[in-house]
Amino acid sequence: MSKTLVAYFSAGGTTARVAKELAQAVGADLYEIKPAVTYTKADLNWMDKKSRSSVEMNDKSSRPALADRDANVAAYDTVLLGFPIWWYVAPTIINSFLESYDFSGKKIVLFATSGGSGFGNTVAGLRSSVAADAVIVEGKLLNGRQTAAGLKAWAETVL
Repeated sequence: MSKTLVAYFSAGGTTARVAKELAQAVGADLYEIKPAVTYTKADLNWMDKKSRSSVEMNDKSSRPALADRDANVAAYDTVLLGFPIWWYVAPTIINSFLESYDFSGKKIVLFATSGGSGFGNTVAGLRSSVAADAVIVEGKLLNGRQTAAGLKAWAETVL
């Protein structure tokens, strides 16, 4: 396997749990994508059209600030990139992350957690945030309990 990074954004902890299990299962390094301003429960209330997450997701040009830019992306061939699905796509902070680093020649494999929707137009929504020669692959929804063997088997098919 190539040198792999598991990078993830998690607003409520579900994606963080899966990302940690995945990194351990495949022997990858782990990096948490953190917003400069942490999301509160009120910020994540998708039923409130004025909540922070609703406002960001309704503005495709929204790029929430990152807490840091410490991921050493240059050291990796492949990035397993995880996030919760918001409004059928990746949260716009994922665009912020992708636009903050040079992903030229890298393979980015997406994984997500979701309460009910699939990837939708996620790949298309992220494509413009990376170099033309970066490869973005729709991976898998990793909902519920995952076994280390199952995570490793899935990762071996995409790495």
